[in-house]
Amino acid sequence: MKRISILLAVCFIVFSLVLYAQDGRRVEYKIGPQDLLEISVFGLDELNKTVRVSEAGNITLPLLGEIAIGGLTKNELEKKLQDMLRKDYLQNPQITVFIREYQSRRVSVLGAVGIPGVYELMGRQTLLQVIALAGSLTDEAGDEIIILRKQPDGKDQSIRVSIDDLMRKGDATLNIRLQSEDIITVPPDREVTIFVYGRVNKPGALTIKRSKIPTLQRAIAQAGGFAEGAAKGGVILTRKSGEEKEIRIKVNIKDIIKGKRKDIQLQENDVIYVPESIF
Repeated sequence: MKRISILLAVCFIVFSLVLYAQDGRRVEYKIGPQDLLEISVFGLDELNKTVRVSEAGNITLPLLGEIAIGGLTKNELEKKLQDMLRKDYLQNPQITVFIREYQSRRVSVLGAVGIPGVYELMGRQTLLQVIALAGSLTDEAGDEIIILRKQPDGKDQSIRVSIDDLMRKGDATLNIRLQSEDIITVPPDREVTIFVYGRVNKPGALTIKRSKIPTLQRAIAQAGGFAEGAAKGGVILTRKSGEEKEIRIKVNIKDIIKGKRKDIQLQENDVIYVPESIF
């Protein structure tokens, strides 16, 4: 199991790096509020400053005053400052802008990952790329990734991504491009209980991972299979519906074995009772 997890993690990181190399570099980072910039002007030391972008997307520099820079890339800002200085101060200004801290485009990664935390979005990064930065998934990861995203109208959108479809089946459409302030959560795969009683060889509670809840037929197999005298045609599945209401489903396992009926996917706390045959 551990060897499979390590192999999966390696494939995951390699796939992410390939995607990053192919696409992540195409779009330059756009400067935004709270980014920390280091500005150097050759020959004009008073403009060599480290400044933080305001919430309005502005910075203030000596000689030039307040400048709107929100939404500009590093190269676009360098050109804008060159044009402003060329008018009154320098004939051929040489300017370098270095982004020391990326504060305006961040995402949070929580749950069953190697290094949970807040990560900077560089360009058009995808879900796989950021999960790789967060140390990949751990062995405790469940069966899905949940992305909580703030919509323009202020409402939250919940996006659910199947880990199996994304990572094992390689469905590229699920490798979503992330947005600033996205919250990525990988819920741990908690243990749940299924109960199998009656004429089975090992009656009792089955404790299993939530992502591995079996079907009815498989749960009976995990309970040791049918014992002698079991009434395979009268298996009773009891399930809670809502807060208190219970539903009872009578199932003929023979129909499932013959393919006449689809096997039933069990849910947490389902109770299976296999009665004794009266014949």
